[in-house]
Amino acid sequence: MSEKIYDLDLADLLTSDEAVEVFLADAFETGNASHIAAALGVVARAKGMTEIARKTGLAREQLYKSLSETGNPTLETTLAVLKAIGFELTGKRHAA
Repeated sequence: MSEKIYDLDLADLLTSDEAVEVFLADAFETGNASHIAAALGVVARAKGMTEIARKTGLAREQLYKSLSETGNPTLETTLAVLKAIGFELTGKRHAA
């Protein structure tokens, strides 16, 4: 008997703002820039990359590249994407 392997796209699971918030909070807690960029890419795909591109004024191709595991989005791009998906970047004291 052979096992079936299914592709899982996390973007399909992010169906509410609450789910997105938890997903992004988890990514930011890692402190890993490439993980955060990739998480933003997943959320952007969940919200619709074409719509995010329209709201940010950035090309879809640029967003796909920047918001990947190997991407390195600028702070400007990161802030624009967060705004487009209805979130903001805030600071809080780090527990030492």
